[in-house]
Amino acid sequence: MAYIDYYAVLGVAKTATAEEIKKAYRKLARQYHPDVNPNKEEATRKFKEVNEANEVLSDPEKRKKYDQYGEHWEHAEQYEAAQRQQQQAGGGGYQYHQGAEGFHDYEAFSDFFGSMFGKEGRAKTKGFKGQDVSATLRLQLTDILTTQKQVLEVNGKKIRITIPAGVANGQTIKIAGHGGKGYNNGPNGDLYITFDIVNNTAFEVKGNDLYTIVSISLYDALLGGEVIIETLTGKVKVPVAPETENNKKIKLRGKGLPVYKKEGEHGDLYVTYSVVLPKDLSDKEKELLGQLRSIRK
Repeated sequence: MAYIDYYAVLGVAKTATAEEIKKAYRKLARQYHPDVNPNKEEATRKFKEVNEANEVLSDPEKRKKYDQYGEHWEHAEQYEAAQRQQQQAGGGGYQYHQGAEGFHDYEAFSDFFGSMFGKEGRAKTKGFKGQDVSATLRLQLTDILTTQKQVLEVNGKKIRITIPAGVANGQTIKIAGHGGKGYNNGPNGDLYITFDIVNNTAFEVKGNDLYTIVSISLYDALLGGEVIIETLTGKVKVPVAPETENNKKIKLRGKGLPVYKKEGEHGDLYVTYSVVLPKDLSDKEKELLGQLRSIRK
């Protein structure tokens, strides 16, 4: 496997913070996303590289192993265990130092991995886990209102997954055993699916809560009345209290988004009233408003 500089793929320094890595990944993922670049093989290749780099560098443990072992980071634990066995048996073991081009002592490192796969005269160990695979699944906000099943095609195979209600934008879930094929009878890698949730509603989303603005007439604001409010599950009739002020906020409990993996729990819907002043007043209306003004003086 050729050495891949994941830091260069994301365009960040090796000293980059977790936030800098996250910001760089989001920018490049949007730039090379297949939906933005349909039928462009180079963009698809870049998108896969960016996801692979983010998968490793966004995980502190994986990043630590990558910084030490380069493209062989997934086999770090096996290497270290075998090295300890060699040292306990009286052998000196191998010492490696990774530079900008990967491992300096690559021949020795290859010999070591040859031993892992059972070269003659070498001790065999258990197989290696296959490569983890990352993918992005785009859903609309209304798709996450209920738990649903979808069929995805990964590495030429179709797999059926369950998507819990309330999955969040940017959230990643793991599907065990559906990544790359294992080495030397080792287990398969895992599939990591990151969700890209598109808001296809008029609501503002903050966590599991929703926010909206509803217009009410001046008369309903002053005297009280009723207003019909759209929610994700249909229309509801809500009373308007007398003397309701402009920008008054009310809460409709349980009318927000479902809470991830908490059956029956939902966020809330916050409604801000916007009082609309009447226009194009008739003479009679002006007369009545004038009388009201004189009474209030």
